[in-house]
Amino acid sequence: MADKKNIELYCVRAEFGTYTQYFLDGGYVAIGWLPENDLSNIKTREELYPLYRAAHPKDTSNVVIGQQVGQIARFLLHIKSGDYVITPAQNTEFIYFGTVLEDAYYFADSLDGCPYLHRKKVKWNKDPIQRSLFSVPFQNTIRSSLTVFYISHKKNFFTTIGKPQLVPQDDQRLEVDYYTSILNQILELDDQEFEILITNILTALGFEGSEHTGKVGDGGVDATGELNVANMAKIKLFVQAKRYKLGSRISANSVKSLRANIPSGGQGAFITTAGFQKKAKEIAIESGFPRIGLIDGEQLVDILAEHWNDIPNDFKEKLELKTGLIPS
Repeated sequence: MADKKNIELYCVRAEFGTYTQYFLDGGYVAIGWLPENDLSNIKTREELYPLYRAAHPKDTSNVVIGQQVGQIARFLLHIKSGDYVITPAQNTEFIYFGTVLEDAYYFADSLDGCPYLHRKKVKWNKDPIQRSLFSVPFQNTIRSSLTVFYISHKKNFFTTIGKPQLVPQDDQRLEVDYYTSILNQILELDDQEFEILITNILTALGFEGSEHTGKVGDGGVDATGELNVANMAKIKLFVQAKRYKLGSRISANSVKSLRANIPSGGQGAFITTAGFQKKAKEIAIESGFPRIGLIDGEQLVDILAEHWNDIPNDFKEKLELKTGLIPS
């Protein structure tokens, strides 16, 4: 097994989850390029170029060729024994993860129904993990359009899956009290100020008509907004924003209360400075009901950091933070 300092993290997609179950049942990850070539003896990326060009004579762009060969090389030469891999489930709310085994590569047939013949043996964790449990930067990274790619957010990954011992010591020292100090600043806001801050964050995220609606008897909805994605899709969002002390956990009943006040066709979001109970996370994505995105304290800080320049100056001054969310 590799030393923890050298354990890397990669994503290998399964055609939008189409072949995820094949990966899990067969104990592997796989790619489909160059199906006529056993790559067991390939040692360098350069050896892949003539094979790719022969298989794809219509690809004349060096950029396209370089990107595709890069992904093949990453799968074949970079992913090693002891590394972790993730693959999204067909239900994109979940991610599966596992560890790459010794002598992992093999050239397979397609008798199991999966057409991807270049495979690496993986020991999968039996249960998937909710995508929403990871940090916002981690979730943004795995939106990559590539099939095979490296993920740099190892600290967040290993902590979230319950293996903090795999985080290198250097990484553990990087953010000593960062989230706690920022959240304590946010908790200095009163309830209404916090709800208005969340409304401003919705606007920064691209929601149109973001409106603060919080008031007595509001049914749990503190803000609303509509996201129009290039006129291809619209999302009407109903948000509950609550300041809770650090370390506390939002209950399933609180999430249900918000869900009961989301009109047909809408979606919800529960944004808090705290965290969520396990049952609350399950309720939020329960089939047959409006989806509710759960944003905990650390994820809120991530979003705020990403969109800090779009937040009104009065809030920047109130929070006494500067770019990068460093106390001023």
